[in-house]
Amino acid sequence: MWLSSAYLGNIQYYTKLLSGRAVIDLCENYQKQSYRNRCEILTANGPCALIVPVLHPSGMKIPIQQLRIDASKRWQHQHWQAIVSAYRNAAYFSHYEAQLAPFYHRPYTTLVEWNEALQSQILSLLHITAPLHYTTQYETLCPQEEDWRIALSPKVRLQHPDPHFTPEPYYQVFADRYPFVPNLSILDLLFCEGPAAVEVLQRSTLAR
Repeated sequence: MWLSSAYLGNIQYYTKLLSGRAVIDLCENYQKQSYRNRCEILTANGPCALIVPVLHPSGMKIPIQQLRIDASKRWQHQHWQAIVSAYRNAAYFSHYEAQLAPFYHRPYTTLVEWNEALQSQILSLLHITAPLHYTTQYETLCPQEEDWRIALSPKVRLQHPDPHFTPEPYYQVFADRYPFVPNLSILDLLFCEGPAAVEVLQRSTLAR
């Protein structure tokens, strides 16, 4: 199955990585307003999007591997402060804080470099060893049911049904304020469930 590069991909995205059949497309053009440079966390005020600023001139098509991060913004500091504020009371935040904080204090040039570095660390923390594959050219003949590059999107109109994904509820930090919010960034699941996060991913792939 084909996936785009993603910034701290959501739970549905990580169920695809867990399958061992994921092919990440590094040859596509950048798509704005997508999970390629945004993730969603749960804060005291509800779901919140964290967006990596990129240098993308309007109307231009830029290969995702060449897309540069806008280093003039203090986005890393802002993102980490938002994450700490949202999850410092989560059951496993202190367990993973030291392994993730350094990513928000070192410079990255391209979006793919940033996404793949964080993804590698998350997979390591989850002890997921399923193989990942990367494209060497853009694939145009993917069956729709296997092509999640566009369909894994914050835009409802671009999504399509996924018979292999049903969000498994778990206890979230602000459960006293909000009903369960499904399919947030993998960070939400990691900080809330810790070592049990993989079991939640596995249960989320079972048809109900």
